[in-house]
Amino acid sequence: MTEAEEYAARMESIRMIRDSAAALVPPGGDLRRIRDLRFTELGYDPARLRQMGELGWIGLRVPEDAGGIGLGMAECCALAEELGRGLVPEPLTAAQLSAALLAAAGEEEVLGQMLAGETLVLTAWQESADALDAPGTATAPRLFLPHVRGARHILLPVRESHGLALHLLPATSQPIAVDSLQDGGHAGRLTPKLAEGHRLADDMAAAMDRALDEAALSTAAYLLGVMEGAFAMTLDYLRTRQQFGRPIGSFQALQHRAVDLRIQIALTRASVEAAAVTLDGLASDQVAARRHAVSCAKSRAAEAAMLVTRAAVQMHGAIGYTDEYDVGLYLRKAMVLSNAYGSAPLHRRRFMASASAAEE
Repeated sequence: MTEAEEYAARMESIRMIRDSAAALVPPGGDLRRIRDLRFTELGYDPARLRQMGELGWIGLRVPEDAGGIGLGMAECCALAEELGRGLVPEPLTAAQLSAALLAAAGEEEVLGQMLAGETLVLTAWQESADALDAPGTATAPRLFLPHVRGARHILLPVRESHGLALHLLPATSQPIAVDSLQDGGHAGRLTPKLAEGHRLADDMAAAMDRALDEAALSTAAYLLGVMEGAFAMTLDYLRTRQQFGRPIGSFQALQHRAVDLRIQIALTRASVEAAAVTLDGLASDQVAARRHAVSCAKSRAAEAAMLVTRAAVQMHGAIGYTDEYDVGLYLRKAMVLSNAYGSAPLHRRRFMASASAAEE
């Protein structure tokens, strides 16, 4: 296959992934389902998560010989972007992270259930408020487990003498405290009880590192979709809201501001797509180059998402600040996800630290 044919095949694969997202992202920006799920017990619809499994999304990055579909980060980011545009609340990125680890550990039974969307497995890797590594401290509380009330199993990385071991724990056996989040979801804080589970693998450090980077990039792509959804709603409002006998979108000050937001979205898209292409072309041992690309995209997406969604609320005037108006849902989602898998300052530091190594 020539390079041109490979490119055409890749573009067709990405197009098909975007088209498949229409099954879960309502046309016309209808967010009634999203509103109905806010602050409910689970915060998402298990039937929709099952549908994601049936569509192959949970196993999108899992190799075919492990039961997945083995696509690249370009397809993964295209899907996350579409879901972000519709504010889809199901924890797909967290599920994909756990699926990657289960596949690397060779755990077939739980992985099969997860790829089918029949069960949710979450990875309790985070020990501090702003991090993108898994220290694996055996007794340390684990933070920010998204939609933890829906989890059946917990994956727990633990630092042992031979490396970063991976344990599988039943979620019901673990002491978990739950905090509500701005977007209507929730996150859990877990105090590990290792005796209730069993070890899956002895050293998962490399797999964990890569899975966290891919989750950070997927989150950046989701934030890109959030920005696009908020911006599209704002453009519609500027075209229809009348003041002084004409649409407010005809006012030059608002036009200039809209252009600034469009530039932020375009720059974010360039960063996310470039990072996805980079990751798909890297060998597994090119860690510095991977971190460099991911941190460039995530730092830009995190800051741009807050800028664009705040401006979208402001450009709607007083109605934008009411909870009943949908544009505020995009800002709330950006507030929750901007710091997920590392904040913008963390990724800027990581970007600079990996810059020289990535060039070598």
